[in-house]
Amino acid sequence: MTAPLLEVDHLAVHFGELRVLEDVELTVPRGQAVGIVGPNGAGKSTLLSAISGVERASAGSVRLAGRDVTRTSAAERCRLGVGRSFQIPRPFGDLTVFENALVGAERGARLRGGPAREQALRALETAGLLHLANKPAGSLPLLGRKRLELARALATGPDLLLLDEIAGGLTEAEAEELVATVLSLKESGVTILWIEHVVKALVQVVDRLVCLAYGRIRVDGDPHEVLASDEVAEVYLGGTAA
Repeated sequence: MTAPLLEVDHLAVHFGELRVLEDVELTVPRGQAVGIVGPNGAGKSTLLSAISGVERASAGSVRLAGRDVTRTSAAERCRLGVGRSFQIPRPFGDLTVFENALVGAERGARLRGGPAREQALRALETAGLLHLANKPAGSLPLLGRKRLELARALATGPDLLLLDEIAGGLTEAEAEELVATVLSLKESGVTILWIEHVVKALVQVVDRLVCLAYGRIRVDGDPHEVLASDEVAEVYLGGTAA
């Protein structure tokens, strides 16, 4: 059996009395792609934030390749191979598209000079933004900013790629291109944890599907079986599976 790259053990995230995540357990083997679905407010983005170090765990632990990173900063987790895209794009608007990717290569992968530039350019090419490399990032439309989120994450050279709603707002054709990109990343050995409401995109890539609702994992298994389950129909789709 493939050794786990990510181990989330009894993880909880509380904001005062608000319990966003409670007793979450998730193991992702190296090289696997796992999709996360669930209703709005289920805690999906908070889970990625706790894994990446943006949010602190209130209880439980996060391990990366066997190393406990629960109290490690987001910057250090990035250096250890955790790349993250955000649901709401956050580019450095005054920098060019290339410079945004270069920040990822230099700060995340700790590369310098030619190797940093080459990695940034490869990330832009993968994300479909190479032709806009010299354009100010702040001038990109929403879809361009979403692609830049992916490029910046890729420029860090991640072993574990956390994707948050990157297909949202894309046309069907653009979503298909994105699916091909994520599939190629998986085939190259990148481990992927992907939150997405565009379920059609997810099932073309992921090996497993996890349903998160009310701060807890409700179902975890084969994507088609998970989507067909009565529990997922109830908490995510708002009805009963046929």
